[in-house]
Amino acid sequence: MYTIVTGAAGFIGSNIVKALNERGITRIIAVDNLSKAEKFKNLVDCEIADYFDKAEFLESLCTGDFDGNVDAIFHQGACSNTMESDGRYMLENNYRYSLTLLDWCLDQQVQLLYASSAATYGGGRIFREERQYESPLNVYGYSKFLFDQVVRHRQELDGPFGTQVVGFRYFNVYGPRESHKGRMASVAFHHFHQFRNDGRVKLFGAADGYGSGEHRRDFVHVSDVTKVNLFFYDHPTISGLFNVGTGRAQTFNELAAANVNSCRALSGLQALPHDELVRQGLIEYTPFPDDLRGKYQSFTQADLSKLRQVGYQEPFQSVEEGVAQYVQWLNTHV
Repeated sequence: MYTIVTGAAGFIGSNIVKALNERGITRIIAVDNLSKAEKFKNLVDCEIADYFDKAEFLESLCTGDFDGNVDAIFHQGACSNTMESDGRYMLENNYRYSLTLLDWCLDQQVQLLYASSAATYGGGRIFREERQYESPLNVYGYSKFLFDQVVRHRQELDGPFGTQVVGFRYFNVYGPRESHKGRMASVAFHHFHQFRNDGRVKLFGAADGYGSGEHRRDFVHVSDVTKVNLFFYDHPTISGLFNVGTGRAQTFNELAAANVNSCRALSGLQALPHDELVRQGLIEYTPFPDDLRGKYQSFTQADLSKLRQVGYQEPFQSVEEGVAQYVQWLNTHV
């Protein structure tokens, strides 16, 4: 039997492949689109059985080449650019692709573990896996929301699926193997490179009722994301939508301070409090961009009640813990 990972050369996908390898699982079909060839580097230290381009994979899937020979699909393949304006492309790539995999998994009774997103919640203040709290602000969030809705409606009409179908609403994920994402890489990634290149990091100024650098997000390390994925892989009777974050919103000021102090530690320098980092010009603020107004989540915080109720009890790393670990990794991989 094979395990399939879509988006396998991407950020979360490659971390899942590596985590599976650490369990001794190497019969992995890696699926991705390597039109951005540099993504291959994410798989260099991983063991896989075969690689398929996304289009080639879908053709093989639909013609029955994988029938009866797959135990699970970790579906991480998607366009995650929240600024993408081509809605036709976004829905084809994120929604239709996912729908094809859903149909096949239900027919073959194969576990489907797929990436949804906290972008489905939009600008609200309650982040609970319920329809009343969902109002995406961009077409990326809508593409994820639409597939979640199809899964819900099918369950309502047809009853529980005969196999696991579980969606993960990822919050702000950061960590190793994201450099190929460019401008869409995490803020933690950009802070590291800003400090390395310019000796300072930049944050948005005041907007939407929040002070400079005080917008808050639920920043979650990718290692915690992979642990959640593997927990559900190990518990194939659990289906549904689940938030994947730390359950704790932290400010961009906290994120920046953790990054700068972790970078300073590499040179043997002591940590400084936020106000001193600002005073010394190590953190500075820029005007909030006009093109993000009305499209920006100023606050996110995962409600983990549902995740905890099904038995996932592992702790999540704080920004201070996760960023320190990430800076150490970046320092050896640049």
